[in-house]
Amino acid sequence: MQATAKANTNIALIKYWGKRDDTLFLPMNSSLSITLDGFYTITTVEFCKELAKDAFFLNNRPASEREFNKVSQFLNHIRNLAGIHLPAVVTSENKVPTAAGFASSASGFAALAAAAAKAANLELSKKELSILARQGSGSACRSIYGGYVEWQKGIESDGSDSFANQLLPEEDWNISILSVLVASEEKKVSSREGMKRTVDTSPFYDGWLHTVQKDFETAKEAIKSKDFEKLGKVVEANSLKMHATMLGAEPPILYWQSGTMEIMHHIQKLRLSGILAYFTIDAGANVKVLCLPSDEQSVYESLLTLPAVQSVITCHPGSGVTYLS
Repeated sequence: MQATAKANTNIALIKYWGKRDDTLFLPMNSSLSITLDGFYTITTVEFCKELAKDAFFLNNRPASEREFNKVSQFLNHIRNLAGIHLPAVVTSENKVPTAAGFASSASGFAALAAAAAKAANLELSKKELSILARQGSGSACRSIYGGYVEWQKGIESDGSDSFANQLLPEEDWNISILSVLVASEEKKVSSREGMKRTVDTSPFYDGWLHTVQKDFETAKEAIKSKDFEKLGKVVEANSLKMHATMLGAEPPILYWQSGTMEIMHHIQKLRLSGILAYFTIDAGANVKVLCLPSDEQSVYESLLTLPAVQSVITCHPGSGVTYLS
């Protein structure tokens, strides 16, 4: 009972920020993302009666107790669905800068869900796999699909209507996503902690909820019409709005570093020069820059001139979950 799956990470264009249910990972708002072709996780799961308990190896090393517990608890969902009681060994290769604002949990739990379900002989639809992956990490439900993906928040208390689906396949609209690394150390405040603190304490959070659905619909319209300028404007504004809610938390959360600000100002200057480029920032210091493929090289080269930039990795829309032999 063994299977291997690969999942790409995704970046949220319209952010998922806040849960209405912490156990089932049910979001307060709908979100929208692009699955990337550059960052991924490959995971193998083997259920084995010879094991005394679960084992988890990340990048050829035993995982931390915290990571092990998250994976083992997630495997319990699969065991319950499949009606099996076997321990599993999980080996995972993560080609994403972990906990540095690049959504490593999205590709991690999408790959884990796919591999574990297949190893347990579960025949799940993509919708069902998306619901399963969501229970490990909310954003993982979007990495089941390639290209442009929406995650409808749903309203049911059991999460049965909270899942992702594809808006546009990756091959239908090619844009460039430049991941700009300004900090590689692990974040002091995890995304989960930051999200909960914001929902519980920020006076700005109600403003987020009152406007994010409009951002979501605007972005969907832009994707369907392939209007890059319209998409870029709402994506950048939505990102800044999310970080504004964190500044109102108690105590305040500031993921940005000086290099983050340097890149934001740089992108705004590029637009003044006639280049359509827009930034978005998840819960971290690193920045993702969206531009058209025709401007990719010039934007890439200009970013490398900034003192705070450690590296720039160019991505494009990528595929959903795949299974490896």
